[in-house]
Amino acid sequence: MKRKIIINVEKQEKRIAVMENGDLEQYFSERPDYKRFVGNIYKAKVDTVVSGIQAAFVNLGMKKNGFLYVSDITKPFGDYKEILEEEAEELVPSRFKENVNIKDVLRPGQEVIVQIVKDSISTKGPRLTTNISLPGRYLVLMPYQSCTGISKRIREPEERERLKNIIGSFRLPQGAGLIVRTLGEGASKRELIRDYKYLLRLMKRINYVSRRVACPSLVHEEYDLVLRVIRDYFSEDIECLMVDDKKEFSRIYRFLNSLTPDLKSKLKLHEAGKSLFEEYKLEDQIEKITKRHVQLKSGGYIIIEPTESLVSIDVNTGSFVKKASLEETAFITNKEAANEIVRQLKLRDLGGIIIIDFIDMNLRQHRHEIHRILLMSLKKDRAKTKVLPISELGVVEMTRQRVGKSLESAFSETCPHCKGKGLVKSSPTIAIEALRSIKKALKTLKVSKIRVNLHPKVASYIFNELREELNHLENEYNAKILIEADIKEHIENVRITKA
Repeated sequence: MKRKIIINVEKQEKRIAVMENGDLEQYFSERPDYKRFVGNIYKAKVDTVVSGIQAAFVNLGMKKNGFLYVSDITKPFGDYKEILEEEAEELVPSRFKENVNIKDVLRPGQEVIVQIVKDSISTKGPRLTTNISLPGRYLVLMPYQSCTGISKRIREPEERERLKNIIGSFRLPQGAGLIVRTLGEGASKRELIRDYKYLLRLMKRINYVSRRVACPSLVHEEYDLVLRVIRDYFSEDIECLMVDDKKEFSRIYRFLNSLTPDLKSKLKLHEAGKSLFEEYKLEDQIEKITKRHVQLKSGGYIIIEPTESLVSIDVNTGSFVKKASLEETAFITNKEAANEIVRQLKLRDLGGIIIIDFIDMNLRQHRHEIHRILLMSLKKDRAKTKVLPISELGVVEMTRQRVGKSLESAFSETCPHCKGKGLVKSSPTIAIEALRSIKKALKTLKVSKIRVNLHPKVASYIFNELREELNHLENEYNAKILIEADIKEHIENVRITKA
């Protein structure tokens, strides 16, 4: 399995592709006008406390206030200066329950240290927590939660025991906790110690800054896209890390030198004339990410429809028909679709409630196998997921962690013509509506001549199918109606002016 990370740097956009055997597995993009705030830590001020929703609206110094649910507040909750203080006493790793009135926990004007866990989506402000977590390469330090753990994705009992013994020897600040990330599997004691010392320095710096800045203020900014992806994805199984910008190359080199010097040799600078993404044939693969129709190699296909509240995914056999039986055709198509669906969820960064309508299968063992394949494929997904068993109708309900906008919503906007429906009115419908508008205009304007600008398809339909009705209007109102076809007009537009 050959894996590569490809970084394309342009003034207007930075793009990162994680490839596996030539196929695009993960895609990240960041523009100057769209910034990710997840992971940022703020010294903030409580603006409003609302008991009805058990949440507080918190002023971060941003356009939108963040919202903090009572269940995201660590208990006990004291002065902000205590949160990151190594000598703080009686820090308990529990949170307030939903039945506790938030007004007994927070008050307007109170200063708090919070971290963004979910970016603003639509009209909602960012979601916050007081349970600060600081991710390193191999470890996550939690200054306010005194517990230790190992990533569930590390499964070997011997490796889990080795890691547990190593972090158990660390002298943690009172009330703080530590988690070994998936990348920590196989890391040496020296590497883990270096990562831990880095996180301690970071914690102290955050504490120092939080004491000295005004409120509200940014206390700690999470790494930008490039460094974040390198920290989270660049590991021993990556064949090479390719970047096409000298400045970015130098910045990444310095970052790797402090984070993981052993991987510096895999960093390569692309200086050839041909575009880096074109050379690896990524442009076409990226273009397909926003398409609702995803073709499968067997001839089947899946349809992906993101909506306001959920994502609907439909699996179809398409041109693939296995002569043996319909059951076998459905089973083979569903197997291929299960893996492709997970790949698409990661590529598009889709989250929330997801409904997958697989092709109906009569055999229970086939349904179980599709569910197993889906779960196995999801193990490679870093986002948290929950999957219910496949139903008798072949439907799977699942959830996937959403921390920000999907790729589609981040870099596209609702069509101003169809308003997100994906449909426009037909030519006959617009033509009939145009005649009604013409009649109304003749009544209102009381002129002898009007001009009507229409899309060529609509104009053609009126000339060929509604000519008699048009003549009737001219005779009834003793007026000349000039129909003009204009390719620049949207098909639903009917523009009427005095001639």
